[in-house]
Amino acid sequence: MERIDCDVVIVGAGASGLTAATRLKDAGRSVVVLEARDRAGGRLWTDDIDGAMLEIGGQWVSPDQDALIETLDELGLETYPRYREGENIYIGPDGELKKFEGEIFPVPRETEEQIVSLIDELDALVAEIDPDRPWAHPRAKELDEISFAHWLETQTDDLEARENIGMFIAGAMLTKPAHAFSALQALLMAASAGSFSNLVDADFILDRRVVGGLQQVPLLLAERLGEAVRLGQPVRTVRWAPDAPESGVIAVTDSLEVHAKHVVLALPPILISRISYEPPLPRRQQQLHQHLSMGFVIKVHAVYETPFWRDAGLSGTAFSPYELVHEAYDNTNHEDPRGTLVGFVSDEEADGVFSLTPEQRKRRILESLSHYFGEQALAPVVYYESDWGSEEWTRGAYAASFDMGGLARYGADLRTPVGPIHFSCSDMAGKGYQHVDGAIRVGRDVADEILASR
Repeated sequence: MERIDCDVVIVGAGASGLTAATRLKDAGRSVVVLEARDRAGGRLWTDDIDGAMLEIGGQWVSPDQDALIETLDELGLETYPRYREGENIYIGPDGELKKFEGEIFPVPRETEEQIVSLIDELDALVAEIDPDRPWAHPRAKELDEISFAHWLETQTDDLEARENIGMFIAGAMLTKPAHAFSALQALLMAASAGSFSNLVDADFILDRRVVGGLQQVPLLLAERLGEAVRLGQPVRTVRWAPDAPESGVIAVTDSLEVHAKHVVLALPPILISRISYEPPLPRRQQQLHQHLSMGFVIKVHAVYETPFWRDAGLSGTAFSPYELVHEAYDNTNHEDPRGTLVGFVSDEEADGVFSLTPEQRKRRILESLSHYFGEQALAPVVYYESDWGSEEWTRGAYAASFDMGGLARYGADLRTPVGPIHFSCSDMAGKGYQHVDGAIRVGRDVADEILASR
């Protein structure tokens, strides 16, 4: 077995791990990055599918994502705005299609008043939440012991208002049913984006895309690190000495032993327990990781000969908590004459369609898109489903979140180093939580943490 010696070994070649590795290397530390996949990028993946460039993983850039924007500038990557001209579509509980502009859906006046009231109440609560320390809020334990669905029920009897507000957190972000995560977890999700209003505003949260795809960020970082990045190297074992953390760690793959002073586990929290630790991690970490789970969402890509919805005066933006595809957007690539729609099927709805055959599932999903955009949506020239739940080295999307009560109980220890073992990924971010911006922020912080420890 080959032996490599370095200052820091990073497990995971996603945006967070590669950011940490780059910062450490720039500070004069030697690094090795071990990646289980045969590619760099983690949950960023831009690929050619049947002649169409598709963003299989993360893709959008919002104006508050300073760390990501700085990284794009450093790497010389350009962005372009998401197409949003024209009217949006909303389908209500009666199945009626309505067109609208702005942020508030065309619902009955009483429901609109309740939606606005809920947004105001959530914004007020979010303003009290420090995204880096949500457990420090005076009501953290209380808010973490009730589900977001139950919290909404305490605020209004209007079911359509609750379902629409719930959709923005449950379906669009955490990709879990609103009864499966706490009100505190929902507030963290909103606080990480600056406000609940920002999550409701698709023109803000889904503002721009990167020309050529967002995976270029990790690919270019990996390219700069050169031979320090080793692909196809899943780490099986981490050996460390709790009584003598200064002695460092050994990360073991099937063909390598990397001896280092520190290890950074830059991978989703649910994968941390897939590594064997000699000796085992402390009890606190063992319990903590059992209270985190990934969401579940299918990202659907449908490419058409032309963006036909634009001719009808539509933006391509569509919402409905009553549709299989609960949200859709114009996802046409930069200067591409073809048109692309991207849609999302989350949590329990995704469970349901995965009980079907692939052809049945495709038909059901395209039928849902056709309810928004008409019969032309039934016949894409390219169709693809991003199913991160079946990805061996991810196992869900978009990120991990705590079960009920877990955030207040364990959140403060999520990123706490264990001797020479450090943790880094977007799932552990405050600002930028579950986004590439958060991955970069945590990667920088962990690198600085290691540099300050010497």
